Amino acid sequence: MNENEGISLIDSNVLVHAYNRADARKHVAAVNLLEKCWQRQVVYAVSIQNLAEFFVVVTKKVPSPLSIENAEKIIADICAFSHWRVLRSDEKTLQQAISLYKEFKGHFWDVLIAATMIDSGISHIYSENTDDFNRINGIRAKNPFISP
Repeated sequence: MNENEGISLIDSNVLVHAYNRADARKHVAAVNLLEKCWQRQVVYAVSIQNLAEFFVVVTKKVPSPLSIENAEKIIADICAFSHWRVLRSDEKTLQQAISLYKEFKGHFWDVLIAATMIDSGISHIYSENTDDFNRINGIRAKNPFISP
């Protein structure tokens, strides 16, 4: 059995909403989702790319950006916490992402995340970009900001 089976990946946009209050409704939904992990109820995954995107967005591109030190601490906490799986990519992942990009067009950075997920045996992602991810075979995306 794959050690990552049943684990969902948390996309960068969900992480950003969890640590930025610009959209109060999305902030609450993202915090509630991540609290399940921080309380050891579920295991979530993030890719190195997700963490890098999170860092740039929360320190530069949002109203009331976080300090570099605060964003760095959040990333360090995620990387050190037992219920977060940090996924890494390699040249094989990049080649798979290029193939997915040629097949599905879309956003290259999303297909790189999808390729990282596929390589890691993860098929579910929480993201606002459900259309981009749901087009890729083997990936199921759920928008945590839309009520079921």
